[in-house]
Amino acid sequence: MIATPEGVAATRPQPELLTQRPVQLRGSSLARGLLRLAGWQLLFDGLPTAQGVIVAYPHTSNWDFVVGMLAKWAIGIPATFWGKDSLFRIPLFGCWLRWLGGVPVARHTRQGHVGQMSEALRAAREQGRFMWLALAPEGTRGRTAGWRTGFHRVASGADVPVALVVLDYAQRRVGFDSFWRLSGGIDADFAAFAQRLGACRGRRPGFAAPVLPLPTTDRTAT
Repeated sequence: MIATPEGVAATRPQPELLTQRPVQLRGSSLARGLLRLAGWQLLFDGLPTAQGVIVAYPHTSNWDFVVGMLAKWAIGIPATFWGKDSLFRIPLFGCWLRWLGGVPVARHTRQGHVGQMSEALRAAREQGRFMWLALAPEGTRGRTAGWRTGFHRVASGADVPVALVVLDYAQRRVGFDSFWRLSGGIDADFAAFAQRLGACRGRRPGFAAPVLPLPTTDRTAT
């Protein structure tokens, strides 16, 4: 019997929502207190694994970095993050970004960052070392047509989960919304992400990109 389109869709792989949180961290009580004073609720109850990729959404303001770093310290997660290479060329500021865990990336060129990070995460997983990569898949504070897909290729290549981190100014929530084992199908994965993130509002809501993969011709390494 020939499968119907509905039947085919039903058998396609779907991303897996991970609910176990065996990896616990201890962060800064000072950073947690500062977030509370600013009216933010911190979302964190552990990690499913010691390695993975964090995607933060939405990214619409320079204040996202301040709130995100406070959340990082409050959670106690030593995450690596990608940043524009031009920022790392600023004296002292570039050194500070590297100290925080930043890795410079040339926005408009392909220099193998995805493959290198995938290899690094895979090696960390095989050796049992802690390593989480954090990035903003919109790639800019301005409105774009969707997300860059480097994070998806990194996580798929390293076989590690993806964490959705929210910067929700409407409800003053910051932190880990959910964790996912990717399906291998980018459309199915993005559909699940969009369902979780649809209600999030950035500081400038009109600048948030839709939770869709950018067309192939518009994608860069990140």
